[in-house]
Amino acid sequence: MHLSHAPDAPRCEEIAFDDFLKTDIRVGTIIAAEEYPEARKPAYKLRIDFGPAIGVKKTSAQITANYTLDELPGRQVAAVVNFPPRQIGKFMSEVLTLGFADEAGEVVLFAPDVKVPNGSRLF
Repeated sequence: MHLSHAPDAPRCEEIAFDDFLKTDIRVGTIIAAEEYPEARKPAYKLRIDFGPAIGVKKTSAQITANYTLDELPGRQVAAVVNFPPRQIGKFMSEVLTLGFADEAGEVVLFAPDVKVPNGSRLF
């Protein structure tokens, strides 16, 4: 199955509300960002603090078109925190950072519009 991220992508199949509840989406604050030159597509490595219950997790994100390394630390983001770790090249990603495609198909990070406590769960 190929997932399209374009704004005109077809709607996904319907799921039950209980299926949605299994997805643990939390807010965290980026505490470190660095280049990821080994990635196939331009990406950054991120360390995100999800508060005491989840802790600090690593991920990579293809966000280089819309963000510089300097502007990422301190920024809150949303991520799925209950996927199993996934090997991406030589890097082990522990969470899936969420975003939407802009008009050019580049990732725009998904975040609350006001600061919330790290670890807050989406409901």
